[in-house]
Amino acid sequence: MGWRVEFHSQEVRAELEGLPIDIRARFERIVHLIELAGLEYVHEPYVKHLEGPLWEMRMKGKDGIARAAYVTAVGHRVVVVRVFRKKTQKTPRREIELALRRAKEVV
Repeated sequence: MGWRVEFHSQEVRAELEGLPIDIRARFERIVHLIELAGLEYVHEPYVKHLEGPLWEMRMKGKDGIARAAYVTAVGHRVVVVRVFRKKTQKTPRREIELALRRAKEVV
């Protein structure tokens, strides 16, 4: 059974759609890698552990940097819980907290 990437909610999908097209294309490329090769074979610079159950997809484009925070769930699912533009070198605590709150809702 292969990995499947899905969104926590329509709100998260809208967060992604609010990003520039080159960053969205990078997201799609990482999703394709996960679904094709398997999450266990995708490492940095594409994904990185954040905290606890939370990981991030790392996207970069000419218009800046963005992250998609995700957790894994039963049935080989990757559930994206937060997508945001990154403006500082360190991931803001409020973004991590929001992603962790949403992650608790994932079954």
